[in-house]
Amino acid sequence: MAVILLLVVPILTMRLFAEEKKLKTMELLVTSPVTITDIVVGKFVAALAVLAGMLALSAVAPVALAPFAEFRWPPILTAYLGVFLMGGLFLSAGLLGSSLTENQIIAVILSFGALLLFWLFGWAGQVFAGTALGKVLSYLSPLDHFDQLVKGLVETKDLVYFVAGIVFTLFLTHRVIESQRWR
Repeated sequence: MAVILLLVVPILTMRLFAEEKKLKTMELLVTSPVTITDIVVGKFVAALAVLAGMLALSAVAPVALAPFAEFRWPPILTAYLGVFLMGGLFLSAGLLGSSLTENQIIAVILSFGALLLFWLFGWAGQVFAGTALGKVLSYLSPLDHFDQLVKGLVETKDLVYFVAGIVFTLFLTHRVIESQRWR
C-alpha cells in the first residue's frame, strides 16, 4: 500500500496549485476574501477527502467478508489509520510540489522525488544502524512509522511524526504561496 501511495498521490496532487498558475487564476485565488491558510488547508482537505473515499472503497472487502470469517478488527483499523496518515503526509508533500511550479509534470517529479528521498531514509538508517545518524535517518523515514501502525501498534511518536510532517509541509506550502503573492 505504501508503494501505491508513493505512485498515486503525486498524480493526485499535481494539479492543485500548478493548474491554477498555468491558467492564470492564481492571482484571482490569492486576492479573494479567503486567507492563504484557508486556500492551502481547503485544497489539502479536498485531496484528503478523495484519499479517504478511496480507502473507504477498499474497506468494502473486509466488511463484506466479516460474516464469513473472523477478523481481528483493531489491527485492521490501525492499518487503515496508518494508510490514512501516510497518505496525508504524501498529499501535503505533493501539495508543496504543486505550489512550486506551474507545470504539472514537474510537480509530479518534485513530489515523487521528495517522497522517494524520505523513503530512502529508512534504508540509509539501516546502513548506519547503531549510530546517531542511523537513528535520525530511521526516525525521518515514513516507512518505519507506517510499519508500526500496520502491525497494530499505535504509539504517540508515530502519530506525532505524521501530524508534524503534515503541518510542516502545509506551512511550507503556505510560505511558498505567500511569497508568490508578492511577485
